[in-house]
Amino acid sequence: MATKRLTKDFTQGSIPKLLLLFTLPFMASNALQVLYSTIDMIIVGHYVGTPGLSAVSQSSQILNFATMVCLGFSNAGQVLISQALGAGKREEMNRIIGTLFSLISILAVVLSAVIMGASPWILNIMNIPAASRDYSTDYLLICGGGLFFTAGYNMVSAVLRGMGDSKRPFLFIGIASFVNLVLDLLFTGLLGWEVAGAAWATIIGQAVSFIFSLFYLYRRRQEFGFDFRRKSFAIDRRYTKMIATLGTPMAIQSGCINLSMLFVNSLINKVGVVASATFGVGIRIDDIINKISQGIQYAAMPMISQNIAARKPKRAVSVVHFSWLYSGIFTVVCMAAYILIGKELFMLFSDDAAVHEMSGTFIKAILWMFPAVAVMRGTGAFIQGIGNARLSMVLAILDGVALRIGLSWLFGIQLGLGFYGFVLGYGLAPYGFAIPGLIYFLSGIWKKRKILADDL
Repeated sequence: MATKRLTKDFTQGSIPKLLLLFTLPFMASNALQVLYSTIDMIIVGHYVGTPGLSAVSQSSQILNFATMVCLGFSNAGQVLISQALGAGKREEMNRIIGTLFSLISILAVVLSAVIMGASPWILNIMNIPAASRDYSTDYLLICGGGLFFTAGYNMVSAVLRGMGDSKRPFLFIGIASFVNLVLDLLFTGLLGWEVAGAAWATIIGQAVSFIFSLFYLYRRRQEFGFDFRRKSFAIDRRYTKMIATLGTPMAIQSGCINLSMLFVNSLINKVGVVASATFGVGIRIDDIINKISQGIQYAAMPMISQNIAARKPKRAVSVVHFSWLYSGIFTVVCMAAYILIGKELFMLFSDDAAVHEMSGTFIKAILWMFPAVAVMRGTGAFIQGIGNARLSMVLAILDGVALRIGLSWLFGIQLGLGFYGFVLGYGLAPYGFAIPGLIYFLSGIWKKRKILADDL
């Protein structure tokens, strides 16, 4: 009975109420997680200036690429945990958790070594402006070295999401955000460590979050349902194969989207440091909005997984419908905020008048993206929740590679629209996921798929 305290049954009860209550902590958690780099950018923008701001924004994209690859495999584990819970297979669920912990730890260490070793080559490929080069190197090396802690937090959060717990991830990231804010002001502002200070503040905050989460769960291991003994971290071959099969497309999906962002960044960096900083700030504001709305998708995924595993497809479909409702409301509010106070949002990050002037161009272009993202919150959760990782990967490649890169190049270079064209291409790309995903969901083809929980 104790194990149930950290798990939640979504196969019964009011869908709109359950989804809303489950979503809100995730939205708050995601907002705080984005607050890490947002605080870095605001403080760096004021204490270091536009070159430092450009460095943090560009380096963050590289780090996000590695983080999202780890998150792809973590999300695969989340789907398996949710389906095991929905099918009542608790013993299998615990073996999945142990395998996931070990796999993500190994992957994070490998990616960290690659980033630190290849950082000069990576920065050359991205066409980092000369004024930002040294700052970018500092940020990339320090945060890249601490990737283990970032991946570790996301792994723990994915496990808890799969178990139906949205409150504790919010607690863990709240602690990290507080530590990051205090150390940012100390290192970058008071001690004058510039961009390196922001990087150390970020990585220490993430380390505190991860260590605290492990300590918390260890103290409550009976409720958590995982004993943390050495043998429990043994890598189970069967579940490794399932996580790899499901997680590889998810990792490719996440990686492609971030890779395309690096490509668009490289195009914009050629325009100059002001365009680089403006795009960096704009993407950070956009990232805040997207990550908060992503809380809806994070909440919907385990709800869909549980109901599919419990053979209650109508409830799973209902989760998608209410995900659209909630994401639609949130999208309208965000679009209104962009239109009414968009320039003021940019002014929070930078004192540079040139950045403020260019912000209007970014806003006009990026607004086209919002309807597609609202649709994706429901259909994306459904496609991943039922375990159709291959379709998710194909749609992500269409979005992240074929359209995000292709359209940015078409509008920005071929049609000569410059900065506006680059951002417009970036903003229209999500329709490559939203429209086919919507067709797949409405067609009912997914009803013929085998349920993953049957193989656990």
